[in-house]
Amino acid sequence: MSKQYLTAHTVDQAHPTEIFSLSPTPTSLFSASGYSDLRIHSTVDPSFPIQQIIPGAHKLGCHHVVTARDGVGNTAASVGFGGEIKIWTRKDTGWELLWEVTPAKSKGGDVWAIALSSDEGFLACTTSDGRIHVWDVAGREIIQTYETGGGGGAGSFAMAVDLSRDGKLTASGHQNGAVYVFNNDAGRLAYSLSGLSKPVRTVSFSPGGKKVAAAGNAGIIALYDMANGEHVGNFSTPSDRPAWITSLDWNDSGEYLLSGSLDGRVKVWDVIRGVCVATHSETDGALWCVRWLPKNERALAPGMSRGEMFCAAGKSRSISFYREATGT
Repeated sequence: MSKQYLTAHTVDQAHPTEIFSLSPTPTSLFSASGYSDLRIHSTVDPSFPIQQIIPGAHKLGCHHVVTARDGVGNTAASVGFGGEIKIWTRKDTGWELLWEVTPAKSKGGDVWAIALSSDEGFLACTTSDGRIHVWDVAGREIIQTYETGGGGGAGSFAMAVDLSRDGKLTASGHQNGAVYVFNNDAGRLAYSLSGLSKPVRTVSFSPGGKKVAAAGNAGIIALYDMANGEHVGNFSTPSDRPAWITSLDWNDSGEYLLSGSLDGRVKVWDVIRGVCVATHSETDGALWCVRWLPKNERALAPGMSRGEMFCAAGKSRSISFYREATGT
């Protein structure tokens, strides 16, 4: 049984260069690109207008921006191609810089992927030498460092990271195909997961933290059970040359998993049945990020759906928004 999603709106030329990252708050959407600005779009207006532009946020452009899933939407974090991490806070007048981690203070190789806990209290980041740091946002200090290469920063490039929504687990995906899960309370490795042999570009915990999904150059989504670290399944569509998967995101109920890939396709997967129930391919260019928008119980404005919505962006420089066809 398939699900129907309709194109709700497309923000054409949302950035001057290709868009690498999207991240929603309850009422807005951050977008980041190879351009120096960060842009914040309203998600309570059916035209998704720009609420704010943060000029010169990252001089060399930004490859990751994150907000807290299930969070109140007062904190965001971003990483630029210069290696700097910036923490942003929402004020009555808009978003402002709260503090910054310069490359010299990141304690390891260049920072790449980041993730923010649901309570906006912790930030996980990966480094090019395989380390994973967990920061206390309020304390502005590293509280955990995980080594994945036997110490001394000899690990494989850590390309992806996620925090479980309760902040108890950190998952990382690596260039050598490894996926690790760490227990933040105990400060140690919980699982070294098998199932992927090619670079892992995205990892994502389910809303309850009971499962983690990982994907990348293999073109397969691997699913793991966090009760025992068991590899419980793969999601894929038949293809001689499957496209690299660049982004994953679970919906709020954990029933569906969203994926974006280099062939420009965004897919919705039924997690229980392990099948793709919807595919959209409105662009031939790479998709770098796909995200569900927080679900609302009522329409926020005329023309806005009450049902589920998601968005996608990448090489086309545009942001496409989709809504569930059954939403009213």
